Amino acid sequence: MDKPQPSAQKQDRQPGIEKEMEPQALWIRDSYRGSDKLKDKVAIVTGGDSGIGRAATVHFAREGADVAIVYLDEHEDAEATKQMVEKEGRRCLLIAGDVAESAFCRSAVQKTVDTFGKLDILVNNAAQQVLHDDPVDISDEEWVRTFDINIHGYFYMAKAALPHIRKTKGAIINTTSVNAFAGHATLLPYTSTKGAIAGFTRALSKMVVSDGVRVNQVAPGPIWTPLIPSTMGQFDPDMVDDFGSQAPMGRVGQPAELGPGYVYLASEESSYMTGQTLHINGGMIVNG
Repeated sequence: MDKPQPSAQKQDRQPGIEKEMEPQALWIRDSYRGSDKLKDKVAIVTGGDSGIGRAATVHFAREGADVAIVYLDEHEDAEATKQMVEKEGRRCLLIAGDVAESAFCRSAVQKTVDTFGKLDILVNNAAQQVLHDDPVDISDEEWVRTFDINIHGYFYMAKAALPHIRKTKGAIINTTSVNAFAGHATLLPYTSTKGAIAGFTRALSKMVVSDGVRVNQVAPGPIWTPLIPSTMGQFDPDMVDDFGSQAPMGRVGQPAELGPGYVYLASEESSYMTGQTLHINGGMIVNG
């Protein structure tokens, strides 16, 4: 990849804002050619306004899918992603709200089905993280909030989506993390939720395999998304300058390097795969 390494920086709010990142992330390569792998499919992508979610969304659109983007309140980023989808000749629905609330998740799924007529693919991707050096500094509220977003929201979305995905024999794709397998010294709540997602993916895959529904997950390594300057940047801006250097490839990854993985798991190309993990992490060796 020819994108420069990010330099020390921070953002003052979470979720982060895509347009404030320097350099800008790469969401899809100009050389990526769609081949109708998802022609006329309908997908929901949580956290689809930016970062990895934006990459999945735009790759899905280039492969022929209509996409509903679920996001918290980053309206400008969401609108920019919608324009990218429409540039690919596909439809895009924006749904703002909090995936930590089960009623909102049910509403988001229903709006998607009402708009597009069906649902084939769910990508659970929304997440939050906060860094701490010492476990005693983590408040009970922060611990609960991290679980509410990062794993409870996955369950709420899957529960609401499954009756529709069963009809289309579609796919659910969860975003876990390399940290679920390797741990992280300053990300205890986040890492714990990502481990929960790994177990959730494996158990759910066994529950619904007889329905023709496949459930897999992507475990990204260090990827350049708004979450990095808005979390690591707040903790220590110099961490952003070093972000990704721990990978054997020695650099941060770009969302564009994950998008095709989500396409693979969403499409018939992965028809003999369920309960599995794609490790897209710059060469980091993990078990699981």
